[in-house]
Amino acid sequence: MNQVPITRQGYERLKAELKNLKTVERPQNIRAIEEARAHGDLSENAEFDAAKERQAFIEGRIQDLEYKLGNADVIDPEKLSKDSARFGCIVLLENIDTGDEVKYQLVGPDESDIKQGRISVASPLGQAIIGKEVGSEITIVAPGGKRNYELIEII
Repeated sequence: MNQVPITRQGYERLKAELKNLKTVERPQNIRAIEEARAHGDLSENAEFDAAKERQAFIEGRIQDLEYKLGNADVIDPEKLSKDSARFGCIVLLENIDTGDEVKYQLVGPDESDIKQGRISVASPLGQAIIGKEVGSEITIVAPGGKRNYELIEII
């Protein structure tokens, strides 16, 4: 089993989703299947088909979340050294070409959300940042072309 790093916040979010699926979504779906069955002929029952598809999705997601939570390595970023970029830390980068600054938190794949400023350590940029120290130059090749950053600060 591979341990997957995750922050406490990300772990709690996955746990809450799992609880919701088991205690709310699954029972609602079971009732929807029972209601659709009560309508008679299942071979031409679109409600029944939709409820069964939803059931498959719910059960698959439950299994996925249970696996992820079982293999989670919860890391507290506050306890880690800030001498180099590590999982959980927030980094301030400056685009060398444009002077624009961006701030990202390095998180696990299940927590990444670029709009929230969280990038996965498994992403090309995340991999390029990990282990770097303040003042380091980071170059990545993105679909839009080559990008050069300087690591300004580790928060």
